[in-house]
This record gives sequence, C-alpha cells and structure tokens, in this order.
Amino acid sequence: MQQLQPGLKGRHLSMIAIGGVIGAGLFVGSGAGIRSTGPAIIVSYALAGILVVLVMRMLGEMSAAAPSTGSFSSYADLALGRWAGFTIGWLYWWFWVVVLAVEATAGAAIVHNWMPAVPAWLVALLVMVVLTGTNVCSVGSFGEFEFWFSAIKVGSIVVFIVLGGLAVFGLLPGTEPVGTDNLTGHGGFFPRGGGAVVTGMLSVVFSFMGSEIVTIAAAESKDPGRAVAKAIASVIWRILVFYLGPIAVVITLLPWDSSKIGSSPYVAVLEHIGIPGAAPAMDVIVLTAVLSCLNSGIYTASRMAFSLAERGDAPRSWTRVTSRGVPRRAILASVAFGFLAVGLNYYSPDFAFTFLLNSSGAVALFVWLVVAVSQLRLRRRYEREAPERLVLRMWGFPVLTWVAIVGIIAVLVTMLFDASARPQLLWSVGVAALVLVCAWVRQTRRGGVPVEPPDPRREPVR
Repeated sequence: MQQLQPGLKGRHLSMIAIGGVIGAGLFVGSGAGIRSTGPAIIVSYALAGILVVLVMRMLGEMSAAAPSTGSFSSYADLALGRWAGFTIGWLYWWFWVVVLAVEATAGAAIVHNWMPAVPAWLVALLVMVVLTGTNVCSVGSFGEFEFWFSAIKVGSIVVFIVLGGLAVFGLLPGTEPVGTDNLTGHGGFFPRGGGAVVTGMLSVVFSFMGSEIVTIAAAESKDPGRAVAKAIASVIWRILVFYLGPIAVVITLLPWDSSKIGSSPYVAVLEHIGIPGAAPAMDVIVLTAVLSCLNSGIYTASRMAFSLAERGDAPRSWTRVTSRGVPRRAILASVAFGFLAVGLNYYSPDFAFTFLLNSSGAVALFVWLVVAVSQLRLRRRYEREAPERLVLRMWGFPVLTWVAIVGIIAVLVTMLFDASARPQLLWSVGVAALVLVCAWVRQTRRGGVPVEPPDPRREPVR
C-alpha cells in the first residue's frame, strides 16, 4: 500500500501546535463576542478553552496509541463502527473545503482594498493556486509555509499582549493605569446577564476549530507518538496566552460597549494607546492568518480524503501518492470543490455562500462529540487488550470525558434556542443526516456485514 512520508520536522509540528489554530476570527470576530457578552466574554473563552483542552487530551490519548492520518475518523471506525468513521470523516472534509472558500474570499477582500484595480476573484484564484502548489510539492513545503505563517501570528499576539500590558499599568508614554473601571464600570462584569456567557461561547467555540490538525499532521512526522504528546502538553498554555491573554487586554483597556470594538478590537486598542499604522499592520496580520488557515485547510481536507480512501470510503485513486509521498489526487479533489465554492460566492453570495457556511457551522461540535464518545469506548478496549499503548492518558477518566460530552451537548442545545445560531445547527444536522444515509447505503451494498475494524494492537500507521 502506498504511504505518506514523514516530511514534517519537529519545528513544523511545534509551530503548528502553537499557532496553527489562530485564525482571522480571533483578530476580527472576537469583537462581536465582546459586544454581545461584555467583559464576561473572557469567561466564555475560558469555558470553551476547558472544553477544547479536554477534547484534545482525549484525542491525544488515541493518537499516541495509534497515530493515523485519519485521526478521529479512524478512531470512530474503531470505536463506533464504519458508519461513524465514514460520516464524521466526510463531514470534516466538508467543513474544510468550505473553509477554503471562506478564507480565499476573505483574503481576496483584503488585497482588493489595497489594490482596487485588481478583481477580488482573481486574487482568490491566485491565492488558491499558489497554496495548492505548495501542498502538491511536498508535505515539507506545507510545513515550512505554515511554520512562518504561524510565527507571524504568534509574534503579533505576543507584541500585542506586551504593549497592551504596559498600557494597562501606565508604563507606555502618554498612558495611565486603567484599573478595573472598564471591567466593572459599564454595567458590571456581566452587563448582559449570566446567560450571555453561554451564548458568547457560540461565537468563541468555533475559533478553536483546528486544534486537532496537529494530531493529523503528526502521522507524517518521524515520531508521531512523541509529537502528539508534546503538542497536547502545550495546549493549556497556548489557550491561556493566545486567547485569554489578548481578550483580557482588550476588555481591560476599552469599554466593552465602545463602537470601535465591534469592527476590530485589536486595531481599536492599538490606536487607543497611540501606536501608529495600527490598521494597515493589522490587515497584514489578518491576511497572514487567512493564508495560514487556507494552507492548513488544503492540507487537512486532503489528508482526511486520503484516509477515507484508504478505508474504502472514498475513491481509491485518492490513495495514490507521488514520489515525495504527497496524495496529489486527494489534494486536487479537495481544492476543486474549494474553487467551486469560491465561484458560488461571487455568483450568488446571498444564498449559496450562506448555505455553505450554515451547513458546516456545527461540524466542529459534532467532531468533538465523536472524539469524546470514541475515547470513552477505546480507552476501555486498550486497557483490556493493549495497555502498553496508553502512553498518554486522559485525566480523570471517565468523569472528565463525560463532563466534556455534557458540555458539548449543552452548546448544541444552546444553538437550537439561539436565533442567530439555529440555522447553522439545523443545516449542519441536515447535511449530517444526508451523509448518514450515504453511509447506510454504502454499508447495505457491501452486503450488510460490517467491515471488521483494525486490531487496536496493530503497529501504528507511520
């Protein structure tokens, strides 16, 4: 069987783990969460962060035991059956090909604002072509691009936290200590009520989507188990520094109800403390985040497509790899839909693109729920049949696993009763139901006999 090759270096995986999850939503979209929740948005980030930490620990346990390019889709196969691996794998692929269109469109809009004479569709096309080329070239090319994209994002956030922290204590020229007035003086810490914290999680939880990429990428490194363990160990401080840190700076320096926060909270803070050129600098950083997400999207969608093909749930031709171990056909198939989605956005943005966004909006939560349920079942199987594989264990099992499951279900229920989030949940459920039907039809055509899942004691996929 043709195999992927370990072309990702340790520094690639380390930087992907640290900064790969940071998207444009953190720099721009966080403003909407602050305006709807108030200073208590930091509690929303903390709760969502705890949920992500638990899910990543569970995924890390399974990935360290049996590294696989299919990651949670493969584990769903093992734990729940072929229908589950098929369904969650295709849903995840769908999520990322939609992301390709979203990020390409967002990046094109930024460049078009700089150069109005250049059509936005042309910029989107060029960006997609260039990053597709880097992914097709080699996995090392993807890793190198992502390393530098992530380095820029991480460096920018660190600078923002340092400058903001100095301003909070009045240590920058022209600033004075701000105290806690912005945290408690504009309607209190919970100006919208405690319920807004849960609603705020809806805008927060999706900004964490992508944390699991490192467990997929680890399968193409020289030591997958060690790489996963190292990445998972860093997830807590990553969330504290790169999510809670900047948000704490924003809500401390500016009133949560300031009109400036809504459009771009980072630019608002930098202008507030007197940093020149904040807006254009932030445009560059946001564009970097967009390109990073697009680059990761091409990689992740293609690897999930490759894994599905390996298990017979996608065209077998997608398993073919080049001499450099790159699944070129899986990449091109994934990007082809991305190009189609970009075209739909320019042709019919009001309907087509809204449908694409809504139909993938809740997939992140579906994935996390499947990860938790799979870990619940596989942990007991490994303890019984292959305890030596449990080199990284979930904390407080099974209590914290159940806490995560209940938390994810609670967010889904909240989406159902939130008017703005309900369409995302309903459309995502509809797409999931369609994929489930496809899984059932495929299973029936195979004679109704489930394919025996791989032995958990098998050698890890490398």
